[in-house]
Amino acid sequence: MNHAMETYRIFREKLSRDDPYYEELLQMEGNEAAITDAFYQDIVFGTAGLRGICGIGTNRMNRLTVGRATLGLAQYIKDHQGEQKGVAIAYDCRYHSREFSELAARILTAQGIRVYLFDGLRPTPELSFSIRRLSCISGINMTASHNPKEYNGYKVYWEDGAQISGEVSDGIQKKIEALSLFDEIPELALDEAKERGLLTMLGSGMDEAYDAYVKSNYLRDASELDLTVPIVYTPLNGAGSVPMQRLAKERGFENFTVVPEQKDPDPEFTTVGYPNPEDPKAFRLAEELGKKTGAELLVATDPDSDRMAIEIRNEDGTYSFLNGNQTGALLIYYKAMSLQEKGKLTDHEALIKSIVTGDFGRTIASRFGIHVFEALTGFKNICGRIPQLEEEGYHYFFGYEESIGCAPGEEVRDKDGITAGMLILEMAAYYKKKGLAMRDVLSQLYAMFGAFAEKQVSLVLTGAEGKERIGRIMTMFRLGKPEAFGPFKVLKTTDYLHGYEDIPASNVLKFNLDDGSWFAVRPSGTEPKCKFYVYTRQETREKSLERAEEITKCVLGLAESVK
Repeated sequence: MNHAMETYRIFREKLSRDDPYYEELLQMEGNEAAITDAFYQDIVFGTAGLRGICGIGTNRMNRLTVGRATLGLAQYIKDHQGEQKGVAIAYDCRYHSREFSELAARILTAQGIRVYLFDGLRPTPELSFSIRRLSCISGINMTASHNPKEYNGYKVYWEDGAQISGEVSDGIQKKIEALSLFDEIPELALDEAKERGLLTMLGSGMDEAYDAYVKSNYLRDASELDLTVPIVYTPLNGAGSVPMQRLAKERGFENFTVVPEQKDPDPEFTTVGYPNPEDPKAFRLAEELGKKTGAELLVATDPDSDRMAIEIRNEDGTYSFLNGNQTGALLIYYKAMSLQEKGKLTDHEALIKSIVTGDFGRTIASRFGIHVFEALTGFKNICGRIPQLEEEGYHYFFGYEESIGCAPGEEVRDKDGITAGMLILEMAAYYKKKGLAMRDVLSQLYAMFGAFAEKQVSLVLTGAEGKERIGRIMTMFRLGKPEAFGPFKVLKTTDYLHGYEDIPASNVLKFNLDDGSWFAVRPSGTEPKCKFYVYTRQETREKSLERAEEITKCVLGLAESVK
């Protein structure tokens, strides 16, 4: 009997027939593919903690896996004398998010650990902010971010406000692995936890503190803005709806409209399906409303509001989606230009980008004398560099990656779609006052800094077989040592598997080509994907896009040949 089938059998023996999960086990009977997918591995910490499909199984998000992870985290916290510092817990709109957050609170307080539990949906950046504001040792957000409705997740943060990594992540994982899913885990009722002074509910007070932080990142006074600029916003049925509306109203935006079908929480994501603003299809309803209102800018945040993406209006009234490289470049230029104009740009500013993010933003930052540093993919790595850079005398300027994530300020140590969204609104209003549309500004940046282009594609390979095939693809690129991709010769290959310069080890390969282009390949840490990132710079934007397509075709052809 294989591992998955044996584990399935154990679950059938261990779970009570009255347990709601037992019915799911019965429904799997005889379906080897379903059993294998649910039980072939233990769900593990990836780029963003636990993340998986909800349901019964060792490779699923359920009360057993959430309970074991929480007890492991509690034990690690106690080893570091963090009981009194406590843990902040937030959740989003997904199925089981509130249930899992309250389960975690009951388990942590039963271990004598203080808990600060939000009283309703809150965006991920506010959770990161609250950890530092309350001097907590850790934080948890129950969210699957931008994944489909079947998923949920368990993002874990440490006392610096960033997602766990390195020694902390490994230490928690070891604690979790030492526990059985069927161990009896003590829980303390929430009312009793409150009576004992172990549970504090967070509400409007923390919202006001976070709002004040967002406003501290504003760069222009109202007199410099045209607040009549028409904007459409969609929270994609997530946690960004309330804070974005609150902040936009307070700032005085007169034509800020929210997509009504996506305004309120909906764990089914009925009108969007896949709630990822990195996918232009998520803007369908925003585009329809934008055409009716004449919106010059469309803004979307994902369900936990760490990601933020935009579309800008074309001359013919249609909209163009901007990827993370383009949006990052706009924000970097706007912030650098604004600070320089006001005499606030120092000579020791630090921008942090991921190793798979393009060079558009780097080029802009360098022209302003901003120092550029790289980190592995994921904001636990990007924001994880902030303490070290501050010790070396740098001032944090901006952090971002190509997957529409950025952290405009240093007090939120994760992607912050709320602060970034409000800066985008301000930027649109500033340029409108100057008589410029966002498309004009982007064209100007290409003319000033180079006609960059980028293309990111993924091979989606699910289940155990998909995971193994992704491994074979990475091995082929790594050990095959391709000398060319079509007509483009490889000048340099950088393998991060054992670390490179000041970048820690990671399963990433980067190939620099003889025309100045480059591409990178890596497995996703949160999804069943092998990701490819292609970057070019030619004489014109059109030529750059064509070259990116050429390179992508060559690279994918080789990858897809691996069976």
